[in-house]
Amino acid sequence: MHTGDPSGSGARSQEAHRAGWGVGSDPGPDADPEADPEAVARKILLDQLTGQPRSRAELRSRLAKRRVPDEIAERLLDRFTDVGLVDDAAFARAWVQSRQPGKSLARRALAQELRRKGVEEEVARTALDEVDPEEEVEAARLLVRRRLRSTAGLRRDTATRRLTGMLARKGYPSGLCFRVVREELDRLGYEPDDLDVSGQLDDGADES
Repeated sequence: MHTGDPSGSGARSQEAHRAGWGVGSDPGPDADPEADPEAVARKILLDQLTGQPRSRAELRSRLAKRRVPDEIAERLLDRFTDVGLVDDAAFARAWVQSRQPGKSLARRALAQELRRKGVEEEVARTALDEVDPEEEVEAARLLVRRRLRSTAGLRRDTATRRLTGMLARKGYPSGLCFRVVREELDRLGYEPDDLDVSGQLDDGADES
């Protein structure tokens, strides 16, 4: 896990100054933004990167919404990438390191989020490879334990469906879902039901 400045805004500020894009070089309140679309686009990027990292695709989308010409957008994004202000690999690592423990998301769910952020599959895979499989199992176990109180008095098959469905929505594979839920219900002394729900995931119950 990172320490210090989790957003990396301090490092990005230093890079911006080295590239000649510090606050003093941004268009001031009296500047005519229409006279210099590249300066406007540069300011949009710097504003977007203040406080948190963003993927290149997110920044490209924001520039497009502000009607920045594609040629200018790509040129500036290339420049920002060259000086380290835009770095999808670093973005993906930071995203995984914050979302995996913070939201207890499994690798599959994290991969879907990174895909929506426009991160290339290979870059995302490298970041996801840093997730410890044992930590993923432990995160699933803790999720189940936090939900066990809500299943008190339910039949085992109903509790199993709800708990495995909750884990499935977090991106955990079905085999791990059923193993963890079975172990936790056994630990609490849940009696087996006549109905075997193995292999059935209830994806519609008890969203966390």
